[in-house]
Amino acid sequence: MKKINHFVFVGTLILSMFFVTIDANAQLNTPRGSQNATVTQTVGITKIYINYSRPSVNDREIWGKLVPYGMNNLGFGTAKESPWRAGANENTFIKFSDDVIIEGQPLKAGKYGLHMIIKEDGGAIVIFSNNHSAWGSFFYNPSEDALKVNVTTNEIPHTEQLTFDFINVDATSATAVLNWEKKQIPFKIEVDVTNIVLADIRHKLQNQPGFTRQSWEQAANFALNNGGDLNEALGWIDAAIAGQFFSQKTFNNLAIKGQILNKLGNINEYENLMEEASEIANTNQLNALGYRMLGAKDYDRALKYFKMNVANNPENANVHDSLGECYKVIGDKKNAIKYLKKSLSLNPPANVKANSEKLLKELGAM
Repeated sequence: MKKINHFVFVGTLILSMFFVTIDANAQLNTPRGSQNATVTQTVGITKIYINYSRPSVNDREIWGKLVPYGMNNLGFGTAKESPWRAGANENTFIKFSDDVIIEGQPLKAGKYGLHMIIKEDGGAIVIFSNNHSAWGSFFYNPSEDALKVNVTTNEIPHTEQLTFDFINVDATSATAVLNWEKKQIPFKIEVDVTNIVLADIRHKLQNQPGFTRQSWEQAANFALNNGGDLNEALGWIDAAIAGQFFSQKTFNNLAIKGQILNKLGNINEYENLMEEASEIANTNQLNALGYRMLGAKDYDRALKYFKMNVANNPENANVHDSLGECYKVIGDKKNAIKYLKKSLSLNPPANVKANSEKLLKELGAM
């Protein structure tokens, strides 16, 4: 355990407390030396907040000096050994709106004091404390730890002001980093997005959003495309189609139900629903249905829907482009070229023209 010079530290603390007392009783709002900052990141629908103060390097030696290595006796408060507060002024805190996984270990939703133990060998320990309201680390108590994780620090270009940020953000995770001087301290945060969203959906369908058909369609579609319970999704889409005061049979909900049935292996019901959906589809919906079948490698049905659209809309460049693309995918070069050139002859909008020309070049026809 290291001890900090008590005379210097206590004198500085008393002086800072004097100014805090004046500030607390004054009517004026004046700036701090280390400005407060907040950084946020959403992963799925889970919100992550970090609130901290930002000291500057100011030509000081940071690691091992201003921020001592290991646990230290700060000479004030109840803690005999204290980690670093991961910032300045009040305790840095981090908040999660849902349960998360930190460096492979679970942590409940909530607000936590964020502390760090910096090691001389290039590692660090990140501490999430249930006590988020104490000032700094002077009252740190290890019995209040919710989680401690070991991480490896990285060397980075000079960062003058201490900065928290989120990097490597993807659909289910993000890495929070503290950058200061030439050191980066990262910790990975993972989120069980699908189960969190489904739990939120179940809750909301019992409340105001549950009084609209579109909410039930959206719920079923999310479960369908994100590994949810398909039988639960089927119940949701059935509610959108019939049986409730808000129910209405539409192209969209028939198409969603058809895909659910297909995944469940109910092929006959799936095929019947696709036919029913195609009969009430508008031009754009029928085109989208064709691409959906193309993506599912149901080539016969995709070709059928694209042909229907061309027959119904002979002067529409986009439907000719889509039919040509379908023929290209299934390997019918002659018909692909025919319909892509027809699309170009109908003065297509820029995006359709670009697609037709790209496909024709790939076919060696331009």
